[in-house]
Amino acid sequence: MSMSIQGVAFFLAVACMSCAAAQSTCLEVGVNPFHDTPSLAAFSKHIDVLGCFDVLAEPGISDAQVLHVAAVAAELMDQDEDGRVDDPGLEAALREGGALMPVLERSGSRTERQLFRGYRGEGMAAVLYADEVDPTRPGRWGADATVEEVLHTLHVVGFVPRFPQQLGLAPGVSSLSKAMDVARGGRFLKVPRAYPEGAWYHYDDKTCDYGCMAIEYLYWASVTEMGLLDDAETAAGIAYEWAWHSPEGLRQGDALVHAIITDRGLGLPLRAPDGEYCPSVKIQEKRKHP
Repeated sequence: MSMSIQGVAFFLAVACMSCAAAQSTCLEVGVNPFHDTPSLAAFSKHIDVLGCFDVLAEPGISDAQVLHVAAVAAELMDQDEDGRVDDPGLEAALREGGALMPVLERSGSRTERQLFRGYRGEGMAAVLYADEVDPTRPGRWGADATVEEVLHTLHVVGFVPRFPQQLGLAPGVSSLSKAMDVARGGRFLKVPRAYPEGAWYHYDDKTCDYGCMAIEYLYWASVTEMGLLDDAETAAGIAYEWAWHSPEGLRQGDALVHAIITDRGLGLPLRAPDGEYCPSVKIQEKRKHP
């Protein structure tokens, strides 16, 4: 059967779009290498990200979602996208700590129960669920929590142990915890009944202890500096917990945490991921357009 000129054009356009999508993330989904570990045995999909960060997913998680999580992790560790973790110290810490991001089909699943009961490592600081991973809106508040949960893992496993004076999570031990006390209007070991007037960080999850609140504070500061919160809808949606939504607002409103996250000696990731990671293509493009 013959095809019209319009049909040929449409077919080629779709083919080109598919090719571009396939090239946007040069990572591959493989099988679970931890099938002999009881707490991880129920996962079926796996991506080894830059040799120091494992993404594991249940069968019901689409390959597109697994690739998205892995791409975001790669972008945060390799901000210049040259195919290597930017900081060898971070790479070593993540590898030694066994950095791990589980992606679960739903809360309360059998796989989740098995994971939470049996996992004894120190590399899992967060998990993701299927309805929190949206490859079409990377890092978008309320749609894609991938940037948040990957950042939590990188911070807890890779950065905090290496920089205790700057990023320690206990009360009064670090620049971060002291800055958080200012941001919350006082040193609260638990969520207070009400935050003082003038506080700009109002975390209200009572299951989160002081160290957990510090990690959330570091996350909010980081994604604000990345520009991921800088629109009116997001600003309104997060106001109950966090006051700043633009990099300029953060610099002016919370100079203490801004100084911490922009300290080049720490090397915290501050470039927003776009969910596309393919170093070989990036390098070729740079060579074409120096």
